[in-house]
Amino acid sequence: MIKFNPFLLLTMSLLLAFCQKENQSTISPSIELNMKNKINVKIGNKTFTATLADNATSKAFVAQLPLAINMLELNNNEKYADLPTTLPTNASVPSSIQVGDLMLYGSRTLVLFYKGFSTSYSYTKIGKIDDTIGLQAALGAGEVKVSFEVKE
Repeated sequence: MIKFNPFLLLTMSLLLAFCQKENQSTISPSIELNMKNKINVKIGNKTFTATLADNATSKAFVAQLPLAINMLELNNNEKYADLPTTLPTNASVPSSIQVGDLMLYGSRTLVLFYKGFSTSYSYTKIGKIDDTIGLQAALGAGEVKVSFEVKE
């Protein structure tokens, strides 16, 4: 028969509580800000708000912010650019691409879609522009500078 030691049980409880408190206090500021799940996407003089997916990829993306990159045109439906560092992936083929989807292709290529379509390519979801009115016009034709920053 097993006997329970109340002192041991109390010690274990306090240790567990301390460890949980330690883990909470060591969260980096950029990850804490990500808990709001919102970023600003600035294109020219227009700012869009994006809601981030709750995954390791979006958290790693936020850790790179603020970020200003030149995004190139591809297929008349998206802008893309390579990120400074690779991100964790969990790629899958989406049922369809939606206007405003912010995705990761491979482990380093950021893609912002301004037209919806069906695809057979695999992406990891980072987030989505909340209100896409004016997105295509803001992105324009060709290369465009896009800035990403944590929404305050």
